[in-house]
Amino acid sequence: MRILMVCLGNICRSPLAEGIFRNKIQGTEHQVDSAGTSAFHRGERPDMRSLRTAKKHQINMDGIHARPFSVDDFDHFDRIYVMDRSNLEDVLALARDEKDRKKVDLLLNASHPGKDLEVPDPYFGGEEGFEQVFHLIDVACTHIVNSLPSE
Repeated sequence: MRILMVCLGNICRSPLAEGIFRNKIQGTEHQVDSAGTSAFHRGERPDMRSLRTAKKHQINMDGIHARPFSVDDFDHFDRIYVMDRSNLEDVLALARDEKDRKKVDLLLNASHPGKDLEVPDPYFGGEEGFEQVFHLIDVACTHIVNSLPSE
Protein backbone atom coordinates (compact mmCIF):
# COMPACT_ATOMS: atom_id res chain seq x y z
CA MET A 1 0.00 0.00 0.00
CA ARG A 2 1.30 3.45 -0.91
CA ILE A 3 0.13 6.29 1.34
CA LEU A 4 0.49 10.06 0.82
CA MET A 5 0.10 12.59 3.65
CA VAL A 6 -0.84 16.14 2.61
CA CYS A 7 -0.97 19.53 4.34
CA LEU A 8 -0.54 23.11 3.12
CA GLY A 9 3.22 23.73 3.08
CA ASN A 10 4.54 20.21 3.72
CA ILE A 11 6.75 21.43 6.59
CA CYS A 12 4.70 20.78 9.75
CA ARG A 13 1.88 18.24 9.77
CA SER A 14 2.36 16.08 6.68
CA PRO A 15 6.11 15.48 7.16
CA LEU A 16 5.40 14.59 10.79
CA ALA A 17 2.73 12.17 9.54
CA GLU A 18 5.20 10.73 7.03
CA GLY A 19 7.80 10.18 9.74
CA ILE A 20 5.33 8.62 12.18
CA PHE A 21 3.85 6.34 9.53
CA ARG A 22 7.28 5.38 8.20
CA ASN A 23 8.26 4.34 11.72
CA LYS A 24 5.13 2.19 12.09
CA ILE A 25 5.61 0.34 8.77
CA GLN A 26 9.30 -0.47 9.10
CA GLY A 27 10.09 -3.90 7.73
CA THR A 28 7.03 -4.00 5.47
CA GLU A 29 6.51 -3.35 1.77
CA HIS A 30 4.18 -0.41 2.49
CA GLN A 31 5.36 3.07 1.48
CA VAL A 32 4.64 6.61 2.62
CA ASP A 33 5.43 10.10 1.34
CA SER A 34 4.17 13.61 2.01
CA ALA A 35 3.34 16.70 -0.03
CA GLY A 36 1.82 20.16 0.29
CA THR A 37 -1.01 21.81 -1.60
CA SER A 38 1.25 24.85 -2.01
CA ALA A 39 4.80 25.07 -3.31
CA PHE A 40 5.89 27.78 -0.82
CA HIS A 41 8.47 25.58 0.88
CA ARG A 42 9.59 23.35 -2.03
CA GLY A 43 12.84 21.56 -1.14
CA GLU A 44 12.89 22.74 2.49
CA ARG A 45 13.36 20.50 5.50
CA PRO A 46 10.44 20.22 7.95
CA ASP A 47 9.89 23.02 10.46
CA MET A 48 12.37 22.79 13.35
CA ARG A 49 9.49 22.34 15.81
CA SER A 50 8.27 19.28 13.86
CA LEU A 51 11.81 17.91 13.85
CA ARG A 52 12.21 18.46 17.62
CA THR A 53 8.84 16.86 18.36
CA ALA A 54 9.67 13.87 16.17
CA LYS A 55 13.07 13.45 17.80
CA LYS A 56 11.47 13.58 21.25
CA HIS A 57 9.37 10.56 20.21
CA GLN A 58 12.25 8.72 18.47
CA ILE A 59 10.82 9.35 14.99
CA ASN A 60 13.38 9.66 12.21
CA MET A 61 12.61 12.42 9.71
CA ASP A 62 15.82 12.13 7.67
CA GLY A 63 15.39 12.65 3.96
CA ILE A 64 12.05 14.43 4.19
CA HIS A 65 11.84 17.61 2.09
CA ALA A 66 8.80 19.67 1.10
CA ARG A 67 7.28 19.11 -2.31
CA PRO A 68 4.01 20.20 -3.88
CA PHE A 69 1.12 17.82 -4.48
CA SER A 70 0.73 16.86 -8.13
CA VAL A 71 -2.05 15.30 -10.19
CA ASP A 72 0.43 12.45 -10.82
CA ASP A 73 0.18 11.60 -7.11
CA PHE A 74 -3.24 10.09 -7.83
CA ASP A 75 -1.47 7.53 -10.01
CA HIS A 76 1.33 6.77 -7.53
CA PHE A 77 -0.61 6.42 -4.27
CA ASP A 78 -3.41 4.13 -3.10
CA ARG A 79 -4.60 6.43 -0.30
CA ILE A 80 -4.17 10.19 0.17
CA TYR A 81 -4.74 11.58 3.65
CA VAL A 82 -5.14 15.33 4.10
CA MET A 83 -4.89 17.28 7.34
CA ASP A 84 -7.80 19.71 7.01
CA ARG A 85 -10.83 20.67 4.92
CA SER A 86 -9.00 23.37 2.97
CA ASN A 87 -6.39 20.86 1.79
CA LEU A 88 -9.15 18.34 1.13
CA GLU A 89 -10.84 20.82 -1.22
CA ASP A 90 -7.54 21.64 -2.94
CA VAL A 91 -6.67 17.98 -3.55
CA LEU A 92 -10.18 17.06 -4.67
CA ALA A 93 -10.16 20.01 -7.11
CA LEU A 94 -7.27 18.27 -8.90
CA ALA A 95 -9.00 14.88 -9.01
CA ARG A 96 -9.65 13.74 -12.56
CA ASP A 97 -12.44 11.31 -11.79
CA GLU A 98 -14.30 9.41 -9.09
CA LYS A 99 -11.45 6.89 -8.78
CA ASP A 100 -9.10 9.74 -7.76
CA ARG A 101 -11.67 11.23 -5.35
CA LYS A 102 -12.18 7.87 -3.57
CA LYS A 103 -8.48 7.79 -2.62
CA VAL A 104 -8.73 11.02 -0.59
CA ASP A 105 -9.88 11.45 3.01
CA LEU A 106 -9.20 13.54 6.08
CA LEU A 107 -6.51 11.85 8.17
CA LEU A 108 -8.49 11.97 11.40
CA ASN A 109 -11.34 10.01 9.83
CA ALA A 110 -9.02 7.03 10.33
CA SER A 111 -9.26 7.44 14.11
CA HIS A 112 -12.65 9.21 14.28
CA PRO A 113 -14.66 7.74 11.37
CA GLY A 114 -17.14 10.11 9.76
CA LYS A 115 -16.40 12.99 12.15
CA ASP A 116 -14.44 15.01 9.53
CA LEU A 117 -12.11 16.37 12.22
CA GLU A 118 -9.08 18.42 11.23
CA VAL A 119 -5.47 18.26 12.36
CA PRO A 120 -4.88 21.86 13.49
CA ASP A 121 -2.03 23.74 11.83
CA PRO A 122 0.57 24.34 14.58
CA TYR A 123 2.72 26.70 12.47
CA PHE A 124 1.77 29.95 14.24
CA GLY A 125 1.76 28.45 17.73
CA GLY A 126 4.35 27.11 20.12
CA GLU A 127 5.88 23.71 20.82
CA GLU A 128 2.75 22.49 22.64
CA GLY A 129 0.78 22.73 19.38
CA PHE A 130 3.26 20.43 17.68
CA GLU A 131 3.00 17.96 20.55
CA GLN A 132 -0.81 17.94 20.28
CA VAL A 133 -0.58 17.43 16.51
CA PHE A 134 1.93 14.60 17.00
CA HIS A 135 -0.51 12.68 19.21
CA LEU A 136 -3.49 13.20 16.87
CA ILE A 137 -1.46 12.00 13.89
CA ASP A 138 0.08 9.10 15.81
CA VAL A 139 -3.32 7.69 16.78
CA ALA A 140 -4.68 8.07 13.24
CA CYS A 141 -1.58 6.40 11.75
CA THR A 142 -1.94 3.49 14.16
CA HIS A 143 -5.53 2.98 12.93
CA ILE A 144 -4.40 3.09 9.30
CA VAL A 145 -1.53 0.65 9.87
CA ASN A 146 -3.87 -1.74 11.69
CA SER A 147 -6.23 -1.66 8.69
CA LEU A 148 -3.57 -2.29 6.02
CA PRO A 149 -3.84 -5.54 4.08
CA SER A 150 -1.37 -8.25 4.98
CA GLU A 151 1.57 -8.57 2.65
